Amino acid sequence: MSYIRSMLIATCALFLMACGDDGPDIKGDTNTPEFAAITFFHAMYNDQDLEKVMEMSTPKLARIIQSYGSTKQFARNVINMQFDSVNLEVDQTSRSVRKIYGDNATITLIFSGQLNGNKVDDMRSIKLIKVKSTWFVEKIIDDPYGR
Repeated sequence: MSYIRSMLIATCALFLMACGDDGPDIKGDTNTPEFAAITFFHAMYNDQDLEKVMEMSTPKLARIIQSYGSTKQFARNVINMQFDSVNLEVDQTSRSVRKIYGDNATITLIFSGQLNGNKVDDMRSIKLIKVKSTWFVEKIIDDPYGR
């Protein structure tokens, strides 16, 4: 009886571990520019997945990203933001109907994370375009207060 119980517990534990989700915990409609923006930066900073970042970009931006060789190099040299880990939020205060014009959108994101044990908070806006019902990152807007 003890053998059967331990086998049952081991089997249940195995099934529970297999149900784990390694993807980002992003909630919301998957066909929105906000979802695309969060997924893009999550792939860049948390997953460090160069291929995913490039496939979510326009061809022009993807060539620029690829020329840096890694998401860390692109983030450090072009975006001028570095994180060891980061939480992302859409800035709801700047959200308006006027920011989304059919196939174009400008989304502002709030970055809150850690770099070398220090807390880092930043904001950045990006432009997205919609091609065949899929949103792509077209441009990362420079921080107007960063200079």
